[in-house]
Amino acid sequence: MRVLGLVCNTHDAGVALVRDGHIELVLEEERFNRIKRTWAFPDQALTSLWADGHDPAGIDAIATPWKAGHLARFFAGAVARNFPKSLDLLHVRAHPAQRNQIILLRHYLRRGLKPHWGGRRMPDIVEVGHHDAHAASFFVSPFDEAIVLVMDGYGDDASTSAYIGRGNQMQRLWSTDIFNSLGLVYTVVTSHLGFDGFGDEGKVMALAALGGDALVEKFRALVRPTVNGRYDLDMDYFSFPVHGQIRPLTETFSATFGPRRSPGSALTQRDYDLAHALQTVTEETVLHLVRGLLATHKTRNLILTGGVALNCVANARVLAETDVERLWVPPCASDTGAPLGAALWYTHQTLQAPRVMELTHPFYGRAYTDTEIERALVAAGVKAEKLTEADLIARVAGDLAGGRIVGWFQGRFEMGPRALGNRSILADPRKVEMRDTLNARIKKRESFRPFAPAVPLERAAEFFDLAQPDPFMTLAPNVRADKRSAIAAAVHVDGTGRIQTVEQSANPRYHALLTAFGALTGVPVLINTSFNEQEPIVATPGHAIACFQRTQMDVLVLGDHYVDRTIEMSLPGPT
Repeated sequence: MRVLGLVCNTHDAGVALVRDGHIELVLEEERFNRIKRTWAFPDQALTSLWADGHDPAGIDAIATPWKAGHLARFFAGAVARNFPKSLDLLHVRAHPAQRNQIILLRHYLRRGLKPHWGGRRMPDIVEVGHHDAHAASFFVSPFDEAIVLVMDGYGDDASTSAYIGRGNQMQRLWSTDIFNSLGLVYTVVTSHLGFDGFGDEGKVMALAALGGDALVEKFRALVRPTVNGRYDLDMDYFSFPVHGQIRPLTETFSATFGPRRSPGSALTQRDYDLAHALQTVTEETVLHLVRGLLATHKTRNLILTGGVALNCVANARVLAETDVERLWVPPCASDTGAPLGAALWYTHQTLQAPRVMELTHPFYGRAYTDTEIERALVAAGVKAEKLTEADLIARVAGDLAGGRIVGWFQGRFEMGPRALGNRSILADPRKVEMRDTLNARIKKRESFRPFAPAVPLERAAEFFDLAQPDPFMTLAPNVRADKRSAIAAAVHVDGTGRIQTVEQSANPRYHALLTAFGALTGVPVLINTSFNEQEPIVATPGHAIACFQRTQMDVLVLGDHYVDRTIEMSLPGPT
């Protein structure tokens, strides 16, 4: 049974292919069309899927992570309740996932898929609940039984929901109303702080570390914990149930916390404090939800998923401050994982197929052959040296120890929003100045945003207060006080690091590079940031070469091919 998961006409469009419960490919459209969080129909992702040897004729079902009827009924009721002011909800900017393309989902899916199937009969399209798709990561988790907590902006019938998973079946325990949304609060306050409300929440999480407690008590009034282990929003502060994203906050909110910051203007202490208050109350609410679930269920295994689960600071507190014994967050917890989740839910929950795999690495994108790499180098006029693996590891470790910045392109690219060792930019964390160097020469992003440390799993406890492995960069534990100066460029202002632990079995070459760097320097830790410059993470050799050429990286590694910027790079261009 081959199930194609597919998201289109909402953010994070993409596809996933699951065969008899095994993940075969997960492809985000943004990696190919180069538009962050793209809404486009995933034509290029599908074309890449077919190029990888898969055939539309072999697809048995198509699963999509939205139940259009549920969403249509909810918004019809919301409009009716507050008519005529609520007509704002029908505007295209009001709620992105409420656009006509989602309400008319099957029509748009069939229209987009038709060119890919030609004259052949198209398989059935199955609608999976949005939160069900997020929760379905349980089926590839390390647990036979677990609590699953889904938190996002909103789905087709909920914004926060809890499940219990056992074996190959799941049961929803409870859910909150779409507008009673912790995720939406984070999004609209991110926008109030002058950032992109659908994509920049991570920036605000980082900004929060610079703030103080001046606004925390006031912000606690907005999100009230309830005795049943859930929460309620105080709607005196929020108007998104009436006006959506056109006017999501009331005058009461602005009177309490100040006016909206103009995008690009200088950040003030108020902005730092508001970010800190938002983050603090988010953490407290997540802790409250988890403790409520633990009070009524025996299992101490927890899965967090949905966009809020990308909040690695809150995740770390869950592990440190509750009775959770093992926490698992998938690498594609956001809607980047929705196509995969839809396919998994249909395979295991609907068809009741047995579970057959555990997700131990994120590398389910496309790989590129030596021939494809060499063609891209020639087309770009770039000279490269092909090395043995031992020579490559030794040379790159030496480059990094010497302060050089390396673009590292290997194997299949990662799924999800974070680079995890196959499409990464790597650097030496030992001098704090490296943060500014990376920003000035390549990343060109806000100075308050931290860079993530990668470390071999067997050495992680030497540098971090870590209770469990974290291969997917989903936790931000404290860096040990005696090690902070040793990896100064990877330590955030609050003393934490968004860690990635690397196991040899999951990524042997990446692990070998970390080990070799540690042998040279005594510090087996590298800065790992995504291979991009204000764009989606690179997917193809051509993307990587273009990013290398327009930035100031020192070295580019494409598989076994080594490019040194200080060596003559130009070849005669193609005629």
